[in-house]
Amino acid sequence: MWAVVVAGGSGRRFGAPKQFAHVGGRPLVAWALDAAATCAAGTVLVVPPDRLAGGAVVGAGRLRADAVVPGGATRSASVRAGLAAVPDDAGIVVVHDAARPLATPSLFRAVVSALVDDPDLAAAIPGVPVTDTLKRLDGTRVAATVPRDGLVAVQTPQAFRADVLRRAHASGDDATDDAGMVEQAGGTVRVVEGEHANVKVTVESDLALAELLVACAGRRGSAGARERSPNPPGAAAPGTSEPGTSEPGTEVEG
Repeated sequence: MWAVVVAGGSGRRFGAPKQFAHVGGRPLVAWALDAAATCAAGTVLVVPPDRLAGGAVVGAGRLRADAVVPGGATRSASVRAGLAAVPDDAGIVVVHDAARPLATPSLFRAVVSALVDDPDLAAAIPGVPVTDTLKRLDGTRVAATVPRDGLVAVQTPQAFRADVLRRAHASGDDATDDAGMVEQAGGTVRVVEGEHANVKVTVESDLALAELLVACAGRRGSAGARERSPNPPGAAAPGTSEPGTSEPGTEVEG
């Protein structure tokens, strides 16, 4: 199993490439890579082309990935760039957004296990029930209230049969969600229980929330906190002398 960590966005709504903003003293992308590395045989990191110089990720410190590739103009193009770097013999590919730094290793294992346990599945994705009331608008006026029964908000990491994901992306289409592309191609997608703390950093206030969650988890000193950070800030990874890195992977100097 290989993982593709997508960190190729420009951060237009955030005001800067958010994937390199810091939470708990580390870039968001570093947290995402660490979690992916706990269950992947290899990781591919996709970054903006202007952040890649001589194999190093500019301004990101030390990261651990087996391959670092430049992304494309859209998220789908960036995923395709990452897929191209995944070995052909990989049976499962997990796609994860660097903007979700707090996904736990358990969540990665859950989506992969769902795929392994059911050979009929094309993909397994995490989701959390929608708790807000939803309204469909006509301009700024409310057209209808949407029943929320059976609705979930979908997250990453998302696990896919590698061949199915490659075929879905062969169309060259764009989508905000890889599972949606697989659904359109006729693949069966299962939803597993997501994590409410698996927040997506989109605007500045999201970063503050992620910082608060990391700080609270650290104060609790719980198993869940340790799992969210395989190597907490300042702790050396097994077999390394560098803080905030994890095995396996190749160290990338930023």
